[in-house]
Amino acid sequence: MKKIKYTALGRNTFLISFLSGTLLLICYLITKAELLMVFGFYFVTIAAVVNLLVLLYELMEFLTHTADKKTSGNSVLLLLVNIPITILYMGILIDFKL
Repeated sequence: MKKIKYTALGRNTFLISFLSGTLLLICYLITKAELLMVFGFYFVTIAAVVNLLVLLYELMEFLTHTADKKTSGNSVLLLLVNIPITILYMGILIDFKL
C-alpha cells in the first residue's frame, strides 16, 4: 500500500489545529476552568480562519498546477477533516456542560 502524501503546509496546519484543540479540550474536561472555555472559543474562531485560508491556498494549487496535484488534493481533504472533529468536540462540550 502506498503512503499518502500531503504538502507540508497542509499537514502541519492540520496537526497544529488538531493537537492544540484536543489538548485544549482535555485540559477543560480535567480542570473545568471557565477561562479555557472562553479561550477555546477564540481558538476555534482563529483556527477556522487559518484553516480556511490554507484550504483555499491548497485548493488553488490543486486546480492550477498540474505537477504535484495529488499532494495538494490530499491536503485539502485532510484539512476538511478538521470540520467534523470540531463539531464533535463542540458536541462533547455541550453534553459535558449540561
